[in-house]
Parts: sequence; structure tokens; C-alpha cells
Amino acid sequence: MRFVDRRVGVPVCLILSCVHGLRKIVNKPKLIKNPSRILFIELVEMGSIVLAYSLFKKTKELFPDAELFFLTFKENRAAADILDVFPNKNVMTIASSNFTRFLFSSLGVLWRLRRKKIDVSIDMGLFARSTAILSYLSGAKNRVGFFRYFHEGSYRGSYQTHKVAYNPYIHMSYNLLNLIYAITSLLEDVPLSKKQIVEKDVVLPELSLSKDAKEDILAKLKQENDGIAHAKKIILLNPNASDIIPIRRWPEDNYVELAQLLLKHEGVYIVFTGVRSERKMADIICNKIDSKRCINFAGKTTFTELLALYNISDVLVTNDSGPVHFSTLTDIKTFAFFGPETPRLYGPLGDNCFVFYSDYACSPCISAFNHRKSACNDNKCLKAISVQEVYKKVQKDILL
Repeated sequence: MRFVDRRVGVPVCLILSCVHGLRKIVNKPKLIKNPSRILFIELVEMGSIVLAYSLFKKTKELFPDAELFFLTFKENRAAADILDVFPNKNVMTIASSNFTRFLFSSLGVLWRLRRKKIDVSIDMGLFARSTAILSYLSGAKNRVGFFRYFHEGSYRGSYQTHKVAYNPYIHMSYNLLNLIYAITSLLEDVPLSKKQIVEKDVVLPELSLSKDAKEDILAKLKQENDGIAHAKKIILLNPNASDIIPIRRWPEDNYVELAQLLLKHEGVYIVFTGVRSERKMADIICNKIDSKRCINFAGKTTFTELLALYNISDVLVTNDSGPVHFSTLTDIKTFAFFGPETPRLYGPLGDNCFVFYSDYACSPCISAFNHRKSACNDNKCLKAISVQEVYKKVQKDILL
């Protein structure tokens, strides 16, 4: 995706910018202050969908009669569905397993969107060219998106009708919320949006899972290890961070040592989570731990089941990844490791989370301006977070 974004995205953005410039000469874009159909585009960042809930909620407040649409990658659909913001028929997905499927599924989605006659498209991507291109080709009359201005961000054309400044000094939830205010702003204001965003505007969704969903996931755990029925505490460990940004991982041996310390407490059960492709790594860690109270549950849950698992568990210890944000939809106590990325921008919302962050001078080394790529060959910022430090924090808050 990065390769395509760079090699194909630059010339396409340039062409679309020229087309947009010519069209402006003939027909000045019509600015819509009260849109009836609004499209949100967020392809990659699954966790950002949770951070964007305030954006969706504020949109419904400002435009209560508008019909909302959402476009994302197929594997991220569950995160959009769980927020219960968009009608099922209005969530559209693009396949991303290879470039050919991406291309043809994108064309299919664009055909559907153009038939819907979208008024406003809101590109939630930071500097990805693919989302900007999809926003333009959707046929939306008004296009809202982050614009680099004098930043060294990626070039992605100048065909947005509402150019919003990305602020690298405020939390991502604030940046996303700022997108909708551009619609009601004066375009003479440069950059958009000149508005104060207060803390009360940033909210989390209220997730309601049935009693049956919780009982079902407990039954599934019992099938893996029937001793879980006698557990006094269930502690989830998520040692994964996807293969896209592997330097976000706290060392595997640290997870082993932490689990062994936690298992010294009577009645504690350790459950490893992750997607199917991460099951092998979880198996290796579980074998090193060598305990009957350690369960490898990676690849064994759907997205909804994972949320149910958070609901019946006491603690989640995780790398900086999607689960950090999904866990905030539940009452589980979350401990998260940050280093290559900063919690000041992407930290979890809510009061039930604790972030370990060593605050190295070179951190953060991945950002919106470098496509989440880093020259780092040794994530010392994460290795500096000791097992004993984490264990004492979990023990103090949960076990004592």
C-alpha cells in the first residue's frame, strides 16, 4: 500500500488537481452548508474508528437529517458496525489482500457512491493519497480533508474544497473532530477550522453487550481450559502490534516474565489474544511460560467476541495497537506500551487506562509525516519499560 501510494498516488493526485483547477474556472464549486448525504473515509487505522466516535456524534448533532455513509477496508468493518452509527447498508468496504482486488473493489464502491450523490466526503486519513483520491472520485461536491500547508507532509493534491490543518500537537480525537467543523466554517478562514475544541466534546461510545454474549465467550474459554471457571482474575496479554509496525512491540521475553510473575498469584489465569496470523507467536510464548493456567486464545475470537472477552476479564496488557482503543469501550483495566508512537496523539481515551511511556528523545519516530516508517533498528524506548515496573503497577491496581 505504501509503494502504490507513492508510485501511483503522486501522479494521480497531480492529475486530479489539474482537473479540479480547470473545473473551477468553468464552474465554481458550490459550498453546501446543510448536506443531506455525508461520507466518511477511513481505510487503515482500525483503532482510529473508535477515536473518531466524537466526530460521528457531532456530525449527527450538527446535521440530524443527514444520511451517513462509511468507507473502510473489509477487515475493519466490524469496528464500524460496533459503534452503531451507520446503517448496515451504508457501510461500504474495499478488499485489500492484493492490488488487483483493491483496484476492482474500489471501482465497484465508487460506482455505488456516485449513484448515491454524496454531498460531502470527509477524508479521515492523514496523508494517505488513496483516501484523498477516493474522496474526489466519490463524486462528492464538497471534500473535507487534512492539508499539509507548509508542513513536510505527503503531497496529495489540492482538490479538497475544505482544507483542514492537521495539528501534530493535539490528540487525534481532537483532529478528527475538527473535520466536521470545516463544513460550518467560513472558507475565508485559512487554515480551517478556527474553533476551540473543548474536552467535553470528546466522548466514548456506550457499548452494550448481552448477557448471552458474555456467557458464550466464557463457555468458549472453558473449552480451551475448563479451569477458567475457577479463575479469580483473568488477565489478557496482547503481545502483538501487527506486522506493519513491528517496532511497537514490547519484547516477547518480557511478556513471558510478566506472565510468570502474575501466575504466582493464586487463581490468576493468563489469556493471550491476537489475530489468527499471530497464533504461532503466542504459542511460542505460552510454551515458554509452561503453565496450565495459560491459554492461547489468539485467532479464536471474532471482533464482537473479543469485546465480550474484555467484559469478563479484569486486566489487559497490550502493545500500542487497536485493542488499546477497543478496550476503552468496556470496563476492563488497560495497561498499554507506547514508544515509537506518542500517547499524546494516540493514547487511549477514558479513565480506565494506564500508559507506560519512557519519553525518549527520539520518540515518537513514526508519525503521519513519514507513513509510519522508522529508521529505528532497536526499540530501546520500549525495552526501557521493565517487567518489574509493569508487574508492580498491575499488582497494585488489581491483585492487592
